[in-house]
Formats: sequence, C-alpha cells, structure tokens
Amino acid sequence: MILDSHTHLWKLARGDYHWLASAPRILVRDYLAEDLQPLLHESGVNHTILVQAAPTEAETQFLLESADQNNFVAGVTGWLDLAEPHFPERLARYRRNRKFVAVRPMLQDLPEDDWIVKPAVLRNLKHLEESGFAFEFLTFPRHLPWVLQALETVPQLRAVIDHLSKPPIAAGSLEPWGTLIRKVAEFPNVFCKLSGVVTEAAPRACTAELLTPYVDHVVKVFGVDRVMFGSDWPVCRVAAEYQQVIDLLRSILARHLGQASLDKVFHLNAARFFRVEGLR
Repeated sequence: MILDSHTHLWKLARGDYHWLASAPRILVRDYLAEDLQPLLHESGVNHTILVQAAPTEAETQFLLESADQNNFVAGVTGWLDLAEPHFPERLARYRRNRKFVAVRPMLQDLPEDDWIVKPAVLRNLKHLEESGFAFEFLTFPRHLPWVLQALETVPQLRAVIDHLSKPPIAAGSLEPWGTLIRKVAEFPNVFCKLSGVVTEAAPRACTAELLTPYVDHVVKVFGVDRVMFGSDWPVCRVAAEYQQVIDLLRSILARHLGQASLDKVFHLNAARFFRVEGLR
C-alpha cells in the first residue's frame, strides 16, 4: 500500500487562494478530487492526506467535505487560527470529524518569520502538545531557528516538517539548512515529509543526482521511521508529474533501503503519524 501524505485540492471560485495570483500558469485552474483519483489509481497509491492551501476555515470545511465524499482520502490537514484565543474550542469542533487529522498555518507566507513563537501561538501549540494532535510546519530554512525555539517550549509536540523545509536545491546549497534540519530532527516526535523536492529543484531539471544529497541527509538525521512520502500534487506539476515524483523518490531511496524500509516511507510512517492505521 502507498499513502501519499501531501496532496492539495482547490476550486478557484472559492476565492481564498491568494498565493495563486503569482503562481505558474499550470496551477491556476481547479484541481478537484475527480482530477486526483485517476492519478492515484494509475500510480498504485491507495490513499492520501489532503493539506490546506488557503488560510481559512472555509477551505478546511471544503477539504473535509471532499474527504467525506471520497474514500481514497484518509485525512485532512486543515487551517485554524493559532493566534486566536478560542483555538481550543475551534479545534474540538473540527476534531468531531474523524478525518480531521492535523493543523497547519501557512508560516512561509506570513510577514513575520517569528510568528510561531508569539505568546498566543505558543499557548495554542501547548494545547496541541497536550492533546496529542498533529501539527505541520510549512517553512523555509530561514524559519527553522524560530521552529527550534518553539520546539524548546513544546518538545513533545507531534509535528512534521513539510517539503524538507524547502532547502535551496536549485542553488545546490546544503548549509545552513543541513545543520538546522539536523537540530530539528533531535526532537523525537518530529517527522519530515519527503515532498516538494522537485519544485525546489526548478528551474533546473529535477534529476535524482540533484535531489539525492537533500533526501539522503533528511533520511540520515530523522531515521527511516520518521520520514514519509508526499507528492505535493498539484504543486509538483511545476517541475514533474505525479508518477515522476514517485519514481524519482523511489530511485533515490532504493539505493540504500530494502522493501521493509520503503514500506515505512511510502505508507506506514504516515499512517502512524496521522493515526489512520488500518486503511484498506
């Protein structure tokens, strides 16, 4: 079985995907469940986690409705306002839906790189830590010092770093990203998604040779039990199509990992992290 830990759906008419105003043309169209499902089937992917792409509860509801209508959706990572005093009550409301599995603010798009360590946000991260609910970090390397500061306050937070924290793959640079992500990996409840690498390689060709140092480093510092496959479809289409993303990652990992470890990366780790074990 394969569980894709990171896909998106969006419908332009909903009107809250403001980042699409400057996005590549290939992304500026509707991407709905009926577009995704055939790709999953053709690639042998059984289930996916849908991840928010707009900072609104309306989009969270849109994704949950899509999840309820499509069995291939194992869970939804939604958006809730972590700076809002009533966040715990909002979280409790959404958790009544069994497919609501994680929360993600769009840190990379916020004007303040240190937003994650604001007192109100840290209070709500503490609530997530205490409740055991999952959290996703959408960051660039420049955010990682603040991520580390937040994790010092909530060291047991069950969290995952999206897209390897977007290292400068096109530039071929490993530092300071490499050192910072290694420090993040020292927190035992933090995972990392092997997603988004093809997009960060653009405009260069997303070859295995170019991507390997970054994937290998993350697998080394997090270990094979805390990394998970994610396609980042349809954003990946800027650089590669769905099957190409799977083939690239598998070719990189298969150099060192056996089938049991590949099963962890492509299914078991994400199922455990998002608590969606028992998928059929």
